[in-house]
Amino acid sequence: MITALGYIGIRATKPEEWPDFAGKFLGMQQVDSGGGTSLFRMDDRAQRLIVTPEASDGLHFMGWEVDDFAATIADLEAKGVRVQRGHAAERHVIEMAYFHDPAGNRLEIFTGAHLAQTPFTPGRPISGFNTGPLGMGHAVLHVADANMLLHFYRDVLGFAVSDYGLTPYPLYFFHVNGRHHSFAMVGSGQAGLHHFMVELGCLDDVGQGYDLAQLQPGRIAYTLGRHTNDHMTSFYVNTPSGFFVEYGWGGRVIDPPNWQASEFHDGPSLWGHERLSLPDGPRQAMRQLRLDAAAKGLRAPVYVADCPWFTTALATH
Repeated sequence: MITALGYIGIRATKPEEWPDFAGKFLGMQQVDSGGGTSLFRMDDRAQRLIVTPEASDGLHFMGWEVDDFAATIADLEAKGVRVQRGHAAERHVIEMAYFHDPAGNRLEIFTGAHLAQTPFTPGRPISGFNTGPLGMGHAVLHVADANMLLHFYRDVLGFAVSDYGLTPYPLYFFHVNGRHHSFAMVGSGQAGLHHFMVELGCLDDVGQGYDLAQLQPGRIAYTLGRHTNDHMTSFYVNTPSGFFVEYGWGGRVIDPPNWQASEFHDGPSLWGHERLSLPDGPRQAMRQLRLDAAAKGLRAPVYVADCPWFTTALATH
C-alpha cells in the first residue's frame, strides 16, 4: 500500500540555477552529491528533491513510500504492471522498484528511507516544512486524458479520490494519507509536470517567500490565494525547469476512512491565484470563477497544520 509521496526527481537543463531556487528561495537544504546531481533536504530525511542535469526539463520520477514492499510489488504485478528493481542506494532507501503509468511517467516505490546524520538546516530562515506522515507534499501532472489515467491511479495503485472538478477542465485529486491530496492530474491535453507543492510550517514563511519572489522579475506564476478544496493558502512560482512550484501553508488534513469524494463546482480557488502565466481569455475565465465564488459568500476554515520538524526543533532548544 502506498502511504506517502516520499521524493521527486527533476530533469533540468539549467541545474546550476536550482541551488539558489530550492535553497535560498524555497528554504530547502542542499546536500553533497556527485555527477552534477543536486540533492535537497526538507526534514530529517537524507533527500526529498533530486535534480539531475539532462537535455530536457521536467519530471524525472516520483517516489512513493509503501508500508509493505513485497506485497505492493505482488499486487501491482497481479494487475499487469511490469515492475523492475531499481538502485536503492541512489535514492537513499533500503529497497526501491519502478514502473510507468500509461502516460509514460516513471513511478518508484520504496521502503526504508535513510535519515540524515545531521539536523535539517534550512536554506533561509523558515520554521520548517510540513512533512512527516503526510509526505513531501503533492505533485500535479498535466495529462492528455484524465479519464484514462483515473483507472490506473485509483484502481491499480489504490489512490483514493478526494474530490474532482470538471470545469473549466477535468481535475482529479487523490489522497494516500491525511493530506487532502498527494497527487492530482489536470486534463489540460498536455503532458508533464504542472507543479509540485511544499507546505510550510507558518503562514509568515509563505508571506516572506512571496516578498522574495516579487523581487525576481517573472518569478511569480500565480499570485497569493486560497484553494477551494484543500484550503491551502499559497502562491505559485516559475522554476528554472519550466514548471511551477506551489508554496503554501494551512492545507486541509482529512480522515481517509470517513472521507466521501465529491464534485466541486466553484473552480480551484476561493480568491487570489491570479494566473499571470495564462493568456487573457483563459485568465479572465479563471478570475470569473473566483468572483462567482465570492458572490456566493464561499468561505473555508483556517486549519493550522502541524510541522513535525518544527515541533522537534522547539522541543530540543
